[in-house]
Amino acid sequence: MSIKFFFSKKFQNKKIIKKKNNKIIKIYKEVLGEKSHIIKSLSKNYSYSYKIKQLKKYKNSHNYRVIGMGGSILGTQAIYDFLRHKIKKKFLFVNNLKNNQEEEKKKFINLIVSKSGNTIETIVNLNIIVKKNDKNIFITENKKNYLQALAKKLKGEIIEHNNFIGGRFSVLSEVGMLPAELMGLSPSKFKQLNSLIKNKYFFNSLIKNVASNFFLLKKKKFNSVILNYDEKSNSLFNWYQQLVAESLGKQKKGFLPVVSSMPRDNHSIMQLYLDGPQNNFFTFFYVHDEKAKKIKNDEILSSHKFLKNKKISDIIYAQKKATENVFNKKNIPFRSFEIMRRDERALGELFSFFILEIILLGKLLSINPFDQPAVELIKKETNKILVKKR
Repeated sequence: MSIKFFFSKKFQNKKIIKKKNNKIIKIYKEVLGEKSHIIKSLSKNYSYSYKIKQLKKYKNSHNYRVIGMGGSILGTQAIYDFLRHKIKKKFLFVNNLKNNQEEEKKKFINLIVSKSGNTIETIVNLNIIVKKNDKNIFITENKKNYLQALAKKLKGEIIEHNNFIGGRFSVLSEVGMLPAELMGLSPSKFKQLNSLIKNKYFFNSLIKNVASNFFLLKKKKFNSVILNYDEKSNSLFNWYQQLVAESLGKQKKGFLPVVSSMPRDNHSIMQLYLDGPQNNFFTFFYVHDEKAKKIKNDEILSSHKFLKNKKISDIIYAQKKATENVFNKKNIPFRSFEIMRRDERALGELFSFFILEIILLGKLLSINPFDQPAVELIKKETNKILVKKR
């Protein structure tokens, strides 16, 4: 496994873990036994709705643009940013509305993604950005919707979005793996579930994490703060935020996922984390990077000789360990993830771990982790207001 887990004493409660262990294991077996489309998408057994032959005519391009919102785009951007060193092509991501959308003069292949095919922001963006002669790939459900109609009008490629996989769970389905294929990555290497479910360390860590999260929620630790020490993982935690918030934020339950960029936030928010309200629990996240830059010794003054011959990664890791030591002294609950390499396999393990953790935690909290009823209310209200203004 590429992930190493560490837990502070305050993060885990042995009584709760022991008490909830059997129930979590039962839920885990039920989730795997259901063989849902989401679980299948994490494994090598998943069948994509596209053929590799379909993509050949799009692979020669150097420039791609992904247009979508939420789960339709966040996972793909996480893949691109985390594995940027392996990708020779340029991908742009359009995932919000901007009053002043800059025009790109270069030719792009557009990947337009919306499960419903009717996402307002995606429709607005593609109408501003997409030109008549562009090559377009549309990923949407196989039913009557705006994207289906537009794809036919523009003679674009239509790829079916699996109807049984919601956006935030779709990263290892067509939604994330088709772009990964165009990036020159290997989709099969992301599919780690088959080996993970046989791995005792993964299983025990997953159960312990779910039980500890449940315990901390019961202790009114409502803020889950990610201390991210890897700049290339910022997009991964944008994806994670949605996964947590939309899956668990129901029936007055769940926790608020907050992402801090480290070590930058040592100089701003850390004071609050250490001495402010104690309703937080923390996840330290670090990726071991062999290709980190070295400090130039010529510029180091004699007062800071201890910095000589150090890599940037050495400094970041020292700051992470120092912060963990302070958290331990202050009895602040935290867990720590250390990723031992940066490749498709490691990222696939992370996607599988987080998805399984959130599904199990949702079921343990007796909520449906797969819907987002409150978000649908805003979509309906937006449509009402826009229709009235015509």
